[in-house]
Amino acid sequence: VLEELTEDEAYSDEQVESMEAKEAESDAPTEEAPAPQGEEKILDGKQDNIDWEDYMESFSSAPSLPSTREVPNELPNYENMVANTTDLVTHLEWQVSMSDLAEDERILARVIIGNLDEEGYFTGSLDDIAAELKFDREDAEEVLKYLQRLDPMGVAARDLRECLLVQAEMMFETEALPTRIIEKHLADLERRNYQAIIKSLGCTMEEIADAARRIQELNPKPGRAYAVNDAQYITPDVYVYKVGDDYTIQLNEDGLPKLRVSHYYKKILDQARAEGRGKGGVTKEYITEKLRAAVWLIKSIQNRQKTIYKVMESIVRHQRDFFEKGVQCLKPMVLRDVAGDVGVHESTISRVTTNKYVHTPVGTFELKYFFNSGIATQDGGGDVASEAVREKIKAMIAKEDPKRPLSDQKIVELLKDDGIDIARRTVAKYREGLGILSSARRKKIF
Repeated sequence: VLEELTEDEAYSDEQVESMEAKEAESDAPTEEAPAPQGEEKILDGKQDNIDWEDYMESFSSAPSLPSTREVPNELPNYENMVANTTDLVTHLEWQVSMSDLAEDERILARVIIGNLDEEGYFTGSLDDIAAELKFDREDAEEVLKYLQRLDPMGVAARDLRECLLVQAEMMFETEALPTRIIEKHLADLERRNYQAIIKSLGCTMEEIADAARRIQELNPKPGRAYAVNDAQYITPDVYVYKVGDDYTIQLNEDGLPKLRVSHYYKKILDQARAEGRGKGGVTKEYITEKLRAAVWLIKSIQNRQKTIYKVMESIVRHQRDFFEKGVQCLKPMVLRDVAGDVGVHESTISRVTTNKYVHTPVGTFELKYFFNSGIATQDGGGDVASEAVREKIKAMIAKEDPKRPLSDQKIVELLKDDGIDIARRTVAKYREGLGILSSARRKKIF
């Protein structure tokens, strides 16, 4: 019935393309297309049936464990495979419920727990909470300190110093050097003002280095361990494979709905045609309209897939060096370049490449990744992509001497040696965008 409609009653290819150009594009549905409220579904979503008997037989046919007492190391630890879904609040409230705190102290503790941020820091006002619950300020402080010594250690701290100090006091001796540095000279340690620490605490440089290593073992964000974040898995929409000297593009159609026109409605249409005009004529017009809409949806999905394929073809053609040699060979490319190849508007390219991913021989990337501005080269041999420059900066810093880190100006000079003309402030912007500290903060003296 679909073929018959396509030839006689459905919209023509020209009409579909015109409608698609006018209609705002949207992602293809991942489930069967919903029918308007109050109407039956014209489209059937095909789904593969799972043979659970075969599945269970396959599962039970796995080889049994050896009968020996010694369990092989390579067997998976199934406890570790279960996701931890306990959040920080639940974990702390359970510990409070198991504690020997008085009931009013438990109420205060729960209010404090309710004022923790995702990193485990206390963001409320202890004075206000104590006043609201008619608690003595000193008693409220004791409850807060009790919470800070629960698991994870350092939770409910009011700042970084308090968080680390609680952990240090529990892990090291009270008079240990790491504890004393945190208590009095945490800012000096961060600024690498080691002479101030030596003068104040009477220690050596080697002792400071050892203390710094022990402080680094502490957790500055204790709540993060209990953050319940579902992992986001990326399923590529396109695959690019190298076959011989060329590249092959393959669309991933696993997530697309398998749509077809329902046979039930074909029967209704046949009956309406047999009845002729009158009531049957109204039914015929209604069913015909819905069938046209169904065919249009199917064609729209097909056309969208064709557009994605053509976009990927254009990207491979423009960025062949990237696929051959990696990120540092990425070329400048804008939406207009691909839009001209595909024969659509730039806005269409923007929508098609949003949240679409491609698996390539050098990694998985969002399609938008390939679009970036260019930076002029000194030899006039063409611009270099800004993303490639970022990668060069990242590689330079990764190879630097940690005792003599590269300044932004030095990076400018090294890039200039490679023929890339770039301002120091642009280097600083790219470096910060990569999450890399300044040379002064990267410098290590031990």
